Amino acid sequence: MRQSIVRGWWSALGAVGLTEPRWRALPPGRRRAIKTATWLAILLVLIALFGVWKIAALAIAAVVALLVVPAWNRIPGGKFVLPVAVLGIFICYPWYVGWMPQLPIFGPFPQLSTVVVMLIFSMMALGLNFVVGYAGLLDLGYVAFYAMGAYMAGWFASNQFANQHLDLGAVGLFQGWSGYHITIWLLLPMAGVATAVIGILIGLPTLRLRGDYLAIVTLGFGEIMPQIARNGDNLFGTGFNLTNGTGGITPIDGPGFGNWAQTHLHLPANYLNAQNFDSLYLWTAIGLVAITVFCSMRLRDSRLGRAWIAIREDETAAAAMGIPLMRTKTWAYATGAFFGGVAGAYYASYKSGAFPDDFFFNISVFILCMVILGGMGNIWGVIFGACFLAYLDREGLSNVGAWFNNHFHTNLNVPLYEFGIYGVIIVIVMLFRPEGLIPSQRRAAELHEGVHDEPLYEAETAGA
Repeated sequence: MRQSIVRGWWSALGAVGLTEPRWRALPPGRRRAIKTATWLAILLVLIALFGVWKIAALAIAAVVALLVVPAWNRIPGGKFVLPVAVLGIFICYPWYVGWMPQLPIFGPFPQLSTVVVMLIFSMMALGLNFVVGYAGLLDLGYVAFYAMGAYMAGWFASNQFANQHLDLGAVGLFQGWSGYHITIWLLLPMAGVATAVIGILIGLPTLRLRGDYLAIVTLGFGEIMPQIARNGDNLFGTGFNLTNGTGGITPIDGPGFGNWAQTHLHLPANYLNAQNFDSLYLWTAIGLVAITVFCSMRLRDSRLGRAWIAIREDETAAAAMGIPLMRTKTWAYATGAFFGGVAGAYYASYKSGAFPDDFFFNISVFILCMVILGGMGNIWGVIFGACFLAYLDREGLSNVGAWFNNHFHTNLNVPLYEFGIYGVIIVIVMLFRPEGLIPSQRRAAELHEGVHDEPLYEAETAGA
């Protein structure tokens, strides 16, 4: 994470013409003067925006961080201090969000419900990052896995199949209940495994293709799933109601630990009946994202992860080195599908329903934009891209539109142009920073090294 921040800092300086070699070439006195003036300017702007006392508190926290974090990094296990601190900030968010200051243009800090959605989309983006970021396979049908996970929650945590009667640890059941009711803690891995199997079945005939052909086929599978969801109330004309059609499957059981755990372990019996409803969903989402990040880091550095990266860099060379292309690609597809299914099941539980309008092609593009914007192949960049775009979708564009209308006396409905705005953002990023805002070192090198390489023919001619 620290290296990504440093690279982002030098990229920002490079955008104004001050590259790292030019900075190193400046005299020490001039560099010190530039740094002092920059920090003073930032401090004055922050004081003008937020006030003296809040900025003083932030300055003290920044000084403590600058003094303490390097010291922790020099001891065994110290590299975990910064991630744990960031995790603590997210966990404590429900307690301090109420007194946070208003942001310029964007208004108040995100509500708890928005942060939950941001984390769920972060999990889906990290799942897609296995396919696009690590293995380099363009997947335009990722929404199919998201939909599969959501409908797994609908089938096994609701009254959808009224002629069945099964209860495995579910909470909040009413008298006279029917259908399958499996606790969410068992249902999440079930949804992941089922979606991974679907990913393997889709991947086996699909991953023999490359490039544009692969993207077109994945797009086709991504379009099949929403149509099944919309017309599944009479599946293939048999009269079997699989998805309840356009009405969706609702209500879906909420998470919880039951009355015994509430009495003896002080855990919430049912999230839906708790006063801190959004906080409980937020903390659970943080745990799921943390598990996804851990798996992403371990797989990235494993033998399988190195095989994915080799395929992304040069598929022909990877095959020549003995990497089984189909099996390795299928593992990437299945891994991404697993986390997409878990995220879809949890989101369906949070919304208390699975609806076919949530699973159209634009959702696949939206998640792909998160990966591209943040930086393909970099975990922290993908999380940033997912949180930023999900925030814009839920609150950010509305707040920006309100600020714009108040200051310029217009009546513009900014959220109506959301996909156009996302398109502009992606175009700008692709033009000026194609590797993403927070790229991985390897991915940035792939996109930039070779652009300035001297062709072999010209090198031979110059040598002659």
